[in-house]
Amino acid sequence: MAVKITETILRDAHQSLIATRMTTEQMLPIIDKMDKVGYHSVECWGGATFDASLRFLKEDPWERLRKLRAGFKNTKLQMLFRGQNILGYNHYSDDVVEYFVQKSIANGIDIIRIFDCFNDLRNLQTAVKAANKEKGHAQIALSYTLGDAYTLDYWKETARQIEEMGADSLCIKDMAGLLVPYEADRLVKALKEGTKLPIQLHTHYTSGVASMTYLKAVEAGCDIIDTAMSPFSMGTSQPATEVMVETFKGTEYDTGLDQTLLAEIADYFRPMQEEALKSGLLNPKVMGVNIKTLLYQVPGGMLSNLVSQLKEAHAEDKYYQVLEEIPRVRKDFGEPPLVTPSSQIVGTQAVLNVLQGERYKMITKESKKVLGGEFGQTIKPFNPEVQKKAIGDTEPITCRPADKIAPQLAKFEEEIKEWKQQDEDVLSYALFPQVAIEFFKHRQAQQTKVDVNAADTKNQAYPV
Repeated sequence: MAVKITETILRDAHQSLIATRMTTEQMLPIIDKMDKVGYHSVECWGGATFDASLRFLKEDPWERLRKLRAGFKNTKLQMLFRGQNILGYNHYSDDVVEYFVQKSIANGIDIIRIFDCFNDLRNLQTAVKAANKEKGHAQIALSYTLGDAYTLDYWKETARQIEEMGADSLCIKDMAGLLVPYEADRLVKALKEGTKLPIQLHTHYTSGVASMTYLKAVEAGCDIIDTAMSPFSMGTSQPATEVMVETFKGTEYDTGLDQTLLAEIADYFRPMQEEALKSGLLNPKVMGVNIKTLLYQVPGGMLSNLVSQLKEAHAEDKYYQVLEEIPRVRKDFGEPPLVTPSSQIVGTQAVLNVLQGERYKMITKESKKVLGGEFGQTIKPFNPEVQKKAIGDTEPITCRPADKIAPQLAKFEEEIKEWKQQDEDVLSYALFPQVAIEFFKHRQAQQTKVDVNAADTKNQAYPV
């Protein structure tokens, strides 16, 4: 059975290596060639691309999606969606989640990969139902992590529930590169026992084992793997597309993809990689192997975050103390997988615990939200002492957190009236209010400039 390939260069690869700074204009010239490859899908939207487009690139993410859709005539487009968090860092009401899914599919997304940082399936229900309703492909991703509660039986049972929820496929989302080859073999086989859904594997090269993990997973029956074109592969990104295509060539898993065409696409992205290295946007550190990932279970992006937090506090010498504190905080917080936003919350709390010289002397607002049940249920109970310290006698939320959130869409519509130029603007604002308003101001200024220039051209006297 031929293994299928999802290409990540237009989303996770540049998110992992160059802080999501690839612009739409850099993507467009190569789309025609990428469309001829025969990928299962191209992941090109969601994750951090939405925030980065508005905040740093001053681009409309919806416009990017429409342009990519116009270019990819034969290839499915895929996005990453954080369940009830959508693409933000807090939970939103059901009406906002439904509207976001509807607009994503209307603007060109075929496959929505939906995950929750706690693997709390209740936080995925609304997005999955909305994708089903819009005739989109709903893929549920399991955030892979280690810990004595995460047994093969746990994963198998979760896969069964995912199928029951109405998902079209299942993804193992190994954001920290923790899945080692023979464990992948066991995991895929267990999932195959729990579900008939197609299984996709997403991993990162951070710990150095990802290519071997893909090999064993495919041999065990994994249907689709995520890879990145070589100039933006490896390190904290995915294994290289061309390498995996060559690996399975001539076997029953042969992808059938054309290496000559892939080489031309790689040639297009190579100068971009060289430029990013020269400018410092691509740090050679993220290109290497970091086996500490397996020791501390810390995703690559979280590591760089910690370094910058400690730098700001002039406490870089505390790096290893923080790394040792992270698993302890994670345990206190019910052993969740470390992925956005739980990774940032656990990491920041660990930094504070070390810098303050006393654990939980200071507790962040986000940590209080986690311990108050606002993000959902973790696989293990919270440490009761830490929870008491954080929320006092407040009754923690035990229901699906979004059940406590009243509809928000009408309120957002009202707040954005003067800036709105398209339906989608309300969603940009809902997720990132200040950033979106800054972008809308920028957009208006650009449009005014264009109008003024057009008027000037019209009024110029031309010699006869």
